[in-house]
Amino acid sequence: MTQQIIREAPTPPPLAGQQVSELRPSASDEPVLRVNNIQGNILGGFHKDFQTLIFLEIENPAAFKQWLETQINFIATASEVIAFNRIFKEARKRRGYEGTVKATWVNIAFSFEGLKKLTNDADAFTDEAFKAGLAARAAQLNDPVDANGKPIGWVVGGPDNGKVDVVFIVASDERADLLAEVSRILESIVTFKDEQGNVKSSGAKIVFREEGGNLPPPLTGGEHFGNQDGISQPGIRGRVSNDPTDVLTPRNNPENPNQGKPGQDLLWPGEFVFGYEGQNEDALKLEDSKGEVVSAGPSWADDGSYLVFRRLRQDVFNFHKFLKDTAVALNTQPAKVSAKLVGRWPSGAPTVRTPEKDNLSLGSNDLANNDFEFNGEDAPDKNGFKNDVVPPSKDATGLRCPFIAHTRKTYPRDDKTPGGGQDIDRSEVTTQTHRLLRRGIPYGPISPSTPDNPQPDPNFVDRGLHFLAYQTSIEEQFEFVTKFWSNNENFSQQAATGHEVNGKLPLGHDPIIGQSKNNKPGDDRTRKFFIHLEDNEGKPQTKELSTPQDWVIPTGGGYFFAPSISALHKLSK
Repeated sequence: MTQQIIREAPTPPPLAGQQVSELRPSASDEPVLRVNNIQGNILGGFHKDFQTLIFLEIENPAAFKQWLETQINFIATASEVIAFNRIFKEARKRRGYEGTVKATWVNIAFSFEGLKKLTNDADAFTDEAFKAGLAARAAQLNDPVDANGKPIGWVVGGPDNGKVDVVFIVASDERADLLAEVSRILESIVTFKDEQGNVKSSGAKIVFREEGGNLPPPLTGGEHFGNQDGISQPGIRGRVSNDPTDVLTPRNNPENPNQGKPGQDLLWPGEFVFGYEGQNEDALKLEDSKGEVVSAGPSWADDGSYLVFRRLRQDVFNFHKFLKDTAVALNTQPAKVSAKLVGRWPSGAPTVRTPEKDNLSLGSNDLANNDFEFNGEDAPDKNGFKNDVVPPSKDATGLRCPFIAHTRKTYPRDDKTPGGGQDIDRSEVTTQTHRLLRRGIPYGPISPSTPDNPQPDPNFVDRGLHFLAYQTSIEEQFEFVTKFWSNNENFSQQAATGHEVNGKLPLGHDPIIGQSKNNKPGDDRTRKFFIHLEDNEGKPQTKELSTPQDWVIPTGGGYFFAPSISALHKLSK
């Protein structure tokens, strides 16, 4: 029987009235979140098995405003999503399986150009990346400019396939329910009835739509390369009601009141939703890092969030072929090569804690699979509280988890990195100002290929990931992570000595999503990355790997703003 892997973040506390004091400490110093005004996918997270994205262009703003007003009651709020998630988890815990309750939800977001059509103060937004749009910033992110994946040729969001002003996110526990809600939206775009019963046009046209969904076994909970996804998510400070114990993210680590689950640092909500305090990158300690209230610019933008969408096609066969060929060359297993490149085994178990082989019980244990740092000595086992299958470990040398590993590149924790702090004692304080709330989901059919048996598709198959992430600064969160961590060959600034090549510590690109710095017309896309392996005597040896191919190819995307419910009413007037 296949082990069930459940990925959730952040986990709400038990239902109101249940006394589980260790999960619900008093948090009277944390803000009460306006959950009735915030869209549901931002803080609660939809976490559904089926999802469709619908992209629109606004052709008649006046008509669109009338149509938008009729859609607001269908937009799921954070309070609705959080309440459902609590009921869902209680029912699953009691019955031992899913499917006892279900829901279908809709959220909406607008590009800068779309907002300009609806309001005269869109220029008040201060994030220059949002105003420019993803396609215009693609070259800065090292996306291809003269190769497969360049914006000209994107299936959505590029300069040659229609303007994208609006995106709808429709998610459901059942595909039939998803299709019914998608049909309702599509039909209303053609014609709808206003409050007086008059039949009208929405003033918008459909530019693109695509369905995604949780993958079937054995990839359930993961992505097409074969790895579990969405494990490490930030915890969020804040309360769902005036009850001082009704915290959004429960406190599952009594040893550290500044964490949710072990290893999940709690961040101030202004990192993800406007109108609340964010992180203070100048703080000396993470627990003292409460900053100023974060504003988007327009006064009506509070309770909203920026949404980054990337449509990322995955070349599964060539990735698996690389794993197999490299494993043969290094006399190891493809799964270990993958773990070195990702930083986690297929189960989600971190290589920092289990460097030599996968551990299913660790990978599926939400109180242990994210409980680690990268620097310092190994922490002692605290009387088994953390349900440890192996003790929490640290890896300052990059032997267990290479500095180039995807999980280390995208979330370096206490590594000393560019923009992540020059003082190792403060590195994690600044690192936490660059986090994302990820809400991605795969699209396309699974591949017949595996790392042990790479197989190409008989014909071209488009599969990959709908990357979705919320934040309050596209420049300092999504773009920062992409440019200064994933694509930065000199990513770590505190490297351990003893692994140098030609007098320098070799690092390289993020092998999974990193893009080559050779991003000029005519240049190849070769990427290099270095991993450390132990030789027959247990000593570290540095191996240089390279590939001329991108295994993850951008094929669409956009920068959007997800307004609050009250802001949607304003935009519809």
